[in-house]
Amino acid sequence: MPVIEAAAEISVQPGDSVQEALDTCAPGAVLRLAEGTYEGSLVIGRSDVALVGAGAGRTVIVPGPVAPTSVPPLHDAPADVVSGITVHDVSGVTVEGLTVRGFSGAGVYAHTATDLRLVDVESVGNVVWGLYVRESAEVEVLRCRAEGSQYGGITLAFCPAADALIADSEATANAFGVFVDNSSRARVLRNRSHGNAAGVLLLHQTYEGELPGGVADVLVADNDITGNTLASGGDEPGVLGFAGPPISGVGIGAIGVQRVAVVGNRVHGNEPGGPSVMGAGLVLASSADWGGSDSVDNSFEWNTITGNSPFDVQIGTDPGNQRFRNNVVGASQPEEIDGCGP
Repeated sequence: MPVIEAAAEISVQPGDSVQEALDTCAPGAVLRLAEGTYEGSLVIGRSDVALVGAGAGRTVIVPGPVAPTSVPPLHDAPADVVSGITVHDVSGVTVEGLTVRGFSGAGVYAHTATDLRLVDVESVGNVVWGLYVRESAEVEVLRCRAEGSQYGGITLAFCPAADALIADSEATANAFGVFVDNSSRARVLRNRSHGNAAGVLLLHQTYEGELPGGVADVLVADNDITGNTLASGGDEPGVLGFAGPPISGVGIGAIGVQRVAVVGNRVHGNEPGGPSVMGAGLVLASSADWGGSDSVDNSFEWNTITGNSPFDVQIGTDPGNQRFRNNVVGASQPEEIDGCGP
């Protein structure tokens, strides 16, 4: 009979060095962090490792000693920021059941990772980003929570073949609750995004010095997107969405996207708390004038989009290149859109 080795479980207590355990564990190891507070940033640089806490709010990672890392600098952040947990150039990593609080960079920063799972992870008050996944594939973000970051709460950035699932999670008090930034092949399902400047933002935009972008083949379904009233953008350091355009009161923004399906979402009570370049519960627009692309071949079905201000739906591109069916909508721009009505 073949010999099957069980994955090694390593118990870590508050006061122990989590980083030392990460640096010395074998593939397949499960590091179990007991309830308590652990000081210092962590870097996961080995594949096939699971870092498992006692649950969000029970196992808490806070700033302290800084673990060295060769990960590329965090986007839209000063060079010296520190992220709570960094996952870099590895595969088969799981982070589960913990809170990351108060870091100057991101709560979790994953770069060039494959087969990444973030489960029951809470990011609170991490300055720049919450859960930030870049240039990665086969990503799952499940039952997570992201609160109080300058840009995205839960973000996929420059993941052209993300094969990602963001599900059953919550995002609040960020510039963008769930941000699909130049990433494709993702599903955004059953999330609650509230109290941000934009609840869900899908954006194809060209950035100087960055990789080519695009947003295609994304499903946004069965989400509750409500009360997004914060204001972001502007040139004052530290503001939400610093150096970006003014955005406020947006439920779902789909800008420069192709083959995106928005199905069965409930979008209510989103209204601007400041200036905004777009203003509706659902916004569909082109980014071709600033290096992106037009929005074509997208579908919007069975959504309830009501009680938003100034519009429930705002279409800034040719609606004839889209499909709208069975949507409950109040005020729209243009005033009449086939497939949208009371």
